[in-house]
Amino acid sequence: MIPRLFFSVLFLVLSASFPISSGSEEKEKTLAMIKPDGLLGNYTERIKEVIMDYGFSILREITAQLDQDSASSFYAEHSSRSFFPSLIKYMTSGPVLVMVLEKENAIADWRTLIGPTDACKAKITHPNSIRAMCGQDSEKNCVHGSDSLLSAQREISFFFEDVTSGETNTTHDEL
Repeated sequence: MIPRLFFSVLFLVLSASFPISSGSEEKEKTLAMIKPDGLLGNYTERIKEVIMDYGFSILREITAQLDQDSASSFYAEHSSRSFFPSLIKYMTSGPVLVMVLEKENAIADWRTLIGPTDACKAKITHPNSIRAMCGQDSEKNCVHGSDSLLSAQREISFFFEDVTSGETNTTHDEL
C-alpha cells in the first residue's frame, strides 16, 4: 500500500515538474480584417509582412466589398451603440481584405499585434502596433481582430464556410 502511494505522489510531483506533452500545442484560428482605410492606404503588403514575421500562417484570404446588410450583420453586436451608423458607412466605403490566421494563441497574439482600438492612443502607448502604423482614430483604425474564441468562430464562418475542412487555398472572391 505505501509503495503505491509513494509512486503516485512521485508521479504527481514529476508530472508537475516535467509536463507530459506531445511536443506541439493546439493551433488556434482567428479572423483578421484589413479595413477600407488600410487597403486604400496601401498598407496591405506591410501588414501581411508583419503577420508572417509574427509567426502566423494565413490560411485563407478574400477581398470583399461589404454592403450595408452584410456590414450590419457582421457588426450586429454594436447595433445599439451611437457609433453604429458611422461604422457601417465606413465599412461599406471600400473593399476589405479578410484573412484567417493560425498559430498558437492566435487570438490574443493578433489582438496584441494590432494594438488598442483607438489608433491615436496606439501611436502613443503601442507605437509598434499595426493601428499605430496605419490607423487614424478609433473608427478608422485600419484592422479588425476577433476578441474571443467564440467571436473568431462566428466571424470566420461569416466569410468562410469551409475553413474547418482544413483547406488552405487562398481565394479572392467577392462577398
